[in-house]
Amino acid sequence: MTKFQILAALVLLVLNWGCAKKTTLFEGNQAMESFVPSTTQFGYLQAKAKIVLEEDSGKITRGTLQLRAKKDSLIWFSLSPGLGVEAIRGLLSQEKIQIQDRLGKEDVNMTYPEFEKRFGIKLSLELVQNILWGDIPYPASYEDRLVRVGKKFELTQVRDKVRYFSKVDTRHGKVTELASAALSGEGSILASFPKFQNIQSQVFPAEALVKVALAEPSGPQNFRIYINWTTLAPQTSPLTFPFRF
Repeated sequence: MTKFQILAALVLLVLNWGCAKKTTLFEGNQAMESFVPSTTQFGYLQAKAKIVLEEDSGKITRGTLQLRAKKDSLIWFSLSPGLGVEAIRGLLSQEKIQIQDRLGKEDVNMTYPEFEKRFGIKLSLELVQNILWGDIPYPASYEDRLVRVGKKFELTQVRDKVRYFSKVDTRHGKVTELASAALSGEGSILASFPKFQNIQSQVFPAEALVKVALAEPSGPQNFRIYINWTTLAPQTSPLTFPFRF
């Protein structure tokens, strides 16, 4: 699997949002007193973004990402490195991660356990959704550790031998920083969301920077992803998800 394919599978963890119309950055000044994290609501959603991938070698890859989603069911995406030529098309369902490499012809068809075994990172459609929209990874429970530090809540969760540490802003209930690492010390994800914006009366990240460490059999791979969305459109009308091996 090429690094661009890996980007295609993982870029969905870190998306941030922009709008084709004028962007309104979030500037709330009221803090929630109790822990009530925000949960993004939508039926369908389509978006477009510019992305930058930086590898440890110094190589930089720029491209365009198009996204379509049906909440709790599907996430479809298309990646083009330049000149409008589609290089990667992918589809995440409840069961699988599927990726078409239209240039290198190295297609991927993995279950989530197979993906974890290959790269050391545990994923599911629900987890991808929550990180994608800046929501906490899992619903909070009394088994989790929760403390308030200034204007943020710090939430530590352990699920399926993976530790998730989230900083949640008290003004809007969205995650501003996320760290995810397997207890075995394999793959990890670090994400930060420095700015937020209002879209259709909901708060979404406006910028995101993510550092990903993969534990491949051939050795660890590290890279950074920056994503800047130029279009975002939550909607109730059904979307199509064109994908075929």
